[in-house]
Amino acid sequence: MTDDRRMGLGALTDVIAPERVIGLPVGEVRGLAYDSRAVRGGSLFFAVPGTHVDGHRFVAEAAASGAIGIVVERELETGLPQLVVDRTRRALADAADAWFGRPSERLTVIGITGTDGKTTTSFLAVDVLRAGGKRPGLIGTVAIDIGDERVANDDRNTTPEAPELQEALSRMVEAGNDGVVLEATSHGLVLERTRNCRFDVGVITTVTSEHLELHGTLENYRAAKAMLVEEAPLAILNADDDAFGYFRDRAAGTVLTYAVDSDADLRATGVASDADGSHFTLEAPGWRGEVNLPVPGSYNVSNALAALAIAHALDVDMSVAADALARTSGVPGRMERVAVGQPFTVVVDYAHTADSLEKVLRTLRAVTRGRLISVFGSAGERDPTKRPAMGGVSATLADVTIVTDEDPRLEDPRLINEAIADGARGAGARDGESLFVIDDRREAIRRAVGLAEAGDVVLLAGKGHELSIFYGVEKRPWDDRAAAREALAERGWGGS
Repeated sequence: MTDDRRMGLGALTDVIAPERVIGLPVGEVRGLAYDSRAVRGGSLFFAVPGTHVDGHRFVAEAAASGAIGIVVERELETGLPQLVVDRTRRALADAADAWFGRPSERLTVIGITGTDGKTTTSFLAVDVLRAGGKRPGLIGTVAIDIGDERVANDDRNTTPEAPELQEALSRMVEAGNDGVVLEATSHGLVLERTRNCRFDVGVITTVTSEHLELHGTLENYRAAKAMLVEEAPLAILNADDDAFGYFRDRAAGTVLTYAVDSDADLRATGVASDADGSHFTLEAPGWRGEVNLPVPGSYNVSNALAALAIAHALDVDMSVAADALARTSGVPGRMERVAVGQPFTVVVDYAHTADSLEKVLRTLRAVTRGRLISVFGSAGERDPTKRPAMGGVSATLADVTIVTDEDPRLEDPRLINEAIADGARGAGARDGESLFVIDDRREAIRRAVGLAEAGDVVLLAGKGHELSIFYGVEKRPWDDRAAAREALAERGWGGS
């Protein structure tokens, strides 16, 4: 990463505090880079080990492109000054923080983590905080808000790498934001992308099982999530979640709770939900009143409670926050309808775990007059244990399950899809009747739309707002909503 900033290599060496230094760390650093292809004259190159490639292999390329020095985890044969550290990712985060002027010190930083619900909670939190006179930025799966501008997050990294993250925080400070709502993924936490974000508030939504390809065990996954509340002086926790006790015990400071079914500081009672949203009574410290949430899915009541808890923690009037929720427009790709005049319903959602898929299917089952048709897959190089579980959930709750590709990456798509299908078969699904395995996602959506009749509901799950799909290392353009409209047009509804 390069810009107009400059720092002495010696000053950055002091920030990084390496275990040892090889060569003389002098000269002016003109940029930070962790990809050798981004190195320019004067860059300090960080050799970061990755899943598929190790940055140490590209030091020669970095040197040839003009790197002034390298940060490494082991000594290499090179003529460049070397800062040898225990973890280059940690060094990168520390350098990025200093490079951009420690921006989180000038923001109220609200971190939100969890298996599901992060994005919806983040959007709702921004809505209620803005209604209360705050000016939060946003960094999340769907969008990035800096100042008053919202842009789509097309990077496919919910939590950016440390230099991009610190740069965004710096731009927020410059644009007049007074805080940031930041989706803090388990990857972002354990890989230290969020190091030096200086969280003021840590929110945990629900934690089930995900990303075991990185963490190895559920315990490690929970421990990664817990890093957020182990740092933040205020933890906002879901008392209904099975892991609530675990996170409560690890919270470093004050704990504020929210729940629907359990005793909590903020609680929703009298919850009534339908296809258009939910209504409930909020009982909060010093306030009791009615809340209308025009976002489908009763599970989103918990997300709304988390946002209301954030508002309470930052002294936003609860009546103002409740009014803001009533006006919210929701989140792209979350229970988003594709309607072009067809006599059945098509819904696009991001659900990509067994738990989130179950919640969405139960919500849709309650409003389905005909058959419920489920189309989904499971991403490659991600937790493989969830694949049969997702198949079982769909076979149990949907009438027709269509298994298809979803970012297979470097895995064999057919092996992924058959693992899902085996879970569906184990729950009673029958090939060619209630179960179809169609690798090509466009064809799978075409089949689902072709099967749908009046009163049916078609769920396209897993991709949500995303505008790309990964095969190998190739990032191909993709949009479930556009594919649905194409399939509907082939049947005579709407335009192409």
